[in-house]
Amino acid sequence: MGTVLFLTLLVLLIINVPIAVALGLSVVVAFMVEGNIPLLVVIQKMFNGTDSFPLMAVPFFLLAGKLMETGGISARLIKFANTLVGTLPGGLAIVAVMGCTFFAAISGSSAATTAAVGGILIPHMVKKGYDVRFSAALHAAGGTIGVMIPPSVPMVLYGVAASTSINDLFIAGIGPGILVALSLIAYSFWISKKNGWGGGEKHTLSDVWKAFKEAILAILMPVIILGGIYGGIFTSTEAAVVAVVYGLVVGLFVYREIKWRDLGEIFSSSATMTAVIMLIIATANAFGFIMTRENIPQEIAQFMLGITDSAFITLLIINVLLLILGTFMETAVTIILMTPILLPITNALGIDPVLFGVIMVVNSAIGMLTPPVGLNLLVAGNIAKLSNSAIERAAIPFLILLCVDLMLITYIPEISLWLVNLSK
Repeated sequence: MGTVLFLTLLVLLIINVPIAVALGLSVVVAFMVEGNIPLLVVIQKMFNGTDSFPLMAVPFFLLAGKLMETGGISARLIKFANTLVGTLPGGLAIVAVMGCTFFAAISGSSAATTAAVGGILIPHMVKKGYDVRFSAALHAAGGTIGVMIPPSVPMVLYGVAASTSINDLFIAGIGPGILVALSLIAYSFWISKKNGWGGGEKHTLSDVWKAFKEAILAILMPVIILGGIYGGIFTSTEAAVVAVVYGLVVGLFVYREIKWRDLGEIFSSSATMTAVIMLIIATANAFGFIMTRENIPQEIAQFMLGITDSAFITLLIINVLLLILGTFMETAVTIILMTPILLPITNALGIDPVLFGVIMVVNSAIGMLTPPVGLNLLVAGNIAKLSNSAIERAAIPFLILLCVDLMLITYIPEISLWLVNLSK
């Protein structure tokens, strides 16, 4: 039954069937070949996969990100960041990374972070003399921070799949997110100074104060959300609802950049993104039912542990596997499908499930930069009007940089866990 399941999935992926449909059809075919399991079980398992209170955070965080993107918050964050570092060589590139980091603490989505910040800064950077390919690739790389810095939709998915504290995962993502941001800033400064990009802008303390006052409501949003979660005022799911209400009020009544007529498109696009993710979760749960029934995760764990009992080598193998999967599988699919398979292995080696969750999320974030399913590349390339091949080549240095960061995060657990341990 397991052989039929995976062969069917492989064939469907080769002929380019959407992943959610491919997962569901694979389960149906496997059930039909088995012959003694009613197809109604497929529907039951799909329903059970989405019947989870923490998963309610997914649509609300997606909607909150869309409200932030439309409501003028990203523009004010970028303006404030520019008054702080715009005078430096590569100032706008550094602003781009800072903008992605700020927006990541609001949106929970990698592609949304790339679109919100890149839509404003990529054209501006090109006008100021920055190479268009570098500008687009930088925003695609900066967008990966969107799923590391909390709140993070992939962390919610992993927390549900692994029965791990989502709050701990959120805290653990702060260190890796900052590490990636600092590495991108350092590279941007070096390459910009080498090529003579940026610098020369002057901003007074009055400019900084004015930009800060305009951005204060945007800056306060992650403080309210994360402070509420870690202060025990509300759960991560409730925090997502708070984020939506806050973004709606600020966008409609304070900044007034969201019009009542815009709400239909905002809600419908958020609902569409939610539907895609939830369908993947539903069919992946049915897929996971067969894997569990056939003891596939346990057999894979025994096989890998039979190769080596070294946590170092095993984590290296897992990282390589996840990076390969990230080239053609979406983030939600990778996390939901691979967590039940890989978690028993890492548990047997004594690796903290929170740390492993961060490793999976960082891997999935890097997958947003690798073709052919590199969504961040597609978003940034579309903004910059670049061909796929042009932005893919420009992204190579950033891919190397992120892989180095991944190795540091994997083998120095304190980067992720020191804040978690501090909070207990």
